[in-house]
Amino acid sequence: GFGLSMVIRTELGSGGQWLGDEQLYNLMVTSHGVMMLFFLVMPMFMGGFGNWLIPVVLGLNDMLLPRLNNLSFLMVPLALVMFCLSMVISGGVAGWTMYPPLTLGEFSSSYSMDLMILSLHVAGLSSLLGSVNIVVTSMVGGSVVGSV
Repeated sequence: GFGLSMVIRTELGSGGQWLGDEQLYNLMVTSHGVMMLFFLVMPMFMGGFGNWLIPVVLGLNDMLLPRLNNLSFLMVPLALVMFCLSMVISGGVAGWTMYPPLTLGEFSSSYSMDLMILSLHVAGLSSLLGSVNIVVTSMVGGSVVGSV
């Protein structure tokens, strides 16, 4: 994420002449957004921060569904590996954009696009499982503390 951010800033600072290719720039911007959202922001807030803060606020030892937490965390590396494999399959062109009109026709027909979209769904499912855990713990956790 940081490296892509630096490339984007350099390209913007040079008036669009550093990379010299608009499609490559579009790929960089899209991959930066996807990487930061699906592999930094969502796992951090739904996983790490949420799973630490909610039990502390409710006075619990842990989240109510710790196995769901483990499953949620195991999906993030799997999604990241699939995301990187999508780039390798296509040679780095179509695997880094989720917008088929931005890709070249010859690369859109490969498996890289499908693999990349699947990886985003797995990352989203990971965040969804973390969210379910946070919601269940928030709703039921207060009554668990009161009954103990």
